[in-house]
Amino acid sequence: MTAMAHESLTQEEILLAGFLALDTPEGFRAELIEGEIVVTPPPDGQHEHFITRLMKQVIRRSRTDVDFSGNKGLRLDKGGNCPKDHVVPDGTFAPAHPDLYLDARPWMPSDGVAMVLEVTSTKPRTDREAKRHCYARAGIPLYLLVDRDASSVTLFGAPRNDDYREHCAVPFGKSLALPEPFAFDLETTDVL
Repeated sequence: MTAMAHESLTQEEILLAGFLALDTPEGFRAELIEGEIVVTPPPDGQHEHFITRLMKQVIRRSRTDVDFSGNKGLRLDKGGNCPKDHVVPDGTFAPAHPDLYLDARPWMPSDGVAMVLEVTSTKPRTDREAKRHCYARAGIPLYLLVDRDASSVTLFGAPRNDDYREHCAVPFGKSLALPEPFAFDLETTDVL
């Protein structure tokens, strides 16, 4: 890139270009969250156990057919020319569509995503706050957060601007009602 071309780029565009050029070590995950590059190490077994248990239940018990993708990069750029947030949820659920993930680029738009799932890990504040705001800004209808430190599962809904207007939290072991398109009570005994 020439010096002249470089001067015409905004700081956000430079950050995005640098982020997209990252070469993270195998198993690590890099995300661009609210203008900050966040690199996360590979998850532990408990983290993956929670994801697997909840994913199976959602797929099996949902009223409508849903697809799941683990660790699919989402470009959360509603209303902006230069995508600010590139987030990798632990799980992404969407109404079944044969081509939703098939032709998706590494960073696909969040259109059509019904719910994202996060299980807290090494940076729980990122999952509790920053990612919640990113998902709400993108208009993702539901955000399911498994908070290992708090031993709870929280469902956030009704996104507006940069947060969700509704939330319901239950301790591990209690059920949590998931609305359409899922329409069933999620059992959390599997995460005890």
